[in-house]
Amino acid sequence: MTKLSMGLYPVIDSIYWLEKLLPLGIKHIQLRIKNKIGAVLEQEQALETEIAHSIILAKKYNATLYINDHWELAIRHGAEAVHVGQDALNHNNIKAIHSAGLQLGISTHDEIELARALECNPTYIAFGAIFPTTSKIMSFPPQGLEKLSAWRKKVHCPLVAIGGINRDNIQSVLSTHVDGVALISAITQAADPILAAQELLTLIDNYVAESR
Repeated sequence: MTKLSMGLYPVIDSIYWLEKLLPLGIKHIQLRIKNKIGAVLEQEQALETEIAHSIILAKKYNATLYINDHWELAIRHGAEAVHVGQDALNHNNIKAIHSAGLQLGISTHDEIELARALECNPTYIAFGAIFPTTSKIMSFPPQGLEKLSAWRKKVHCPLVAIGGINRDNIQSVLSTHVDGVALISAITQAADPILAAQELLTLIDNYVAESR
């Protein structure tokens, strides 16, 4: 039986999207807040409030919410999970995250980053960008499906594909047997985001059913 342990994994930037997507039955979602407008103190207060409320909302829907980068706030407000980039991988940070019992996702882009991430005993590894993407400025070319397939064979924890994935190419990503598919603009920039998310969930469900 084919089972995606994480399935559709939206990456969103506000509680607004949690309110829209969690009722659809999505069980893994990442809150990635990069910028808040206003004075520094106001930014910090707004960020902490939004993270705290988002954690409460995710628990209401029995969903795992990964807080991107802000692991200290995640611990303070009782989050279940965090996602961090390579710049956060130091001993003290990782020790604090594990000591708090949080699940841990880590971004990777090459072999060196993969080795560093695996030393941190992650819950999952995110790999990408698989395809060209406009959601984030990338300093390296797209990784492609062939490399994703190769990583699937050597990464023995859950593997999440990210970057440029949409309705048109998600089947090819699923065929590599990843555990989760992270999407940003395919949902948040769709003409009808809710319909887009529902269709993507259906595509994943159909893939799993056909692969049994």
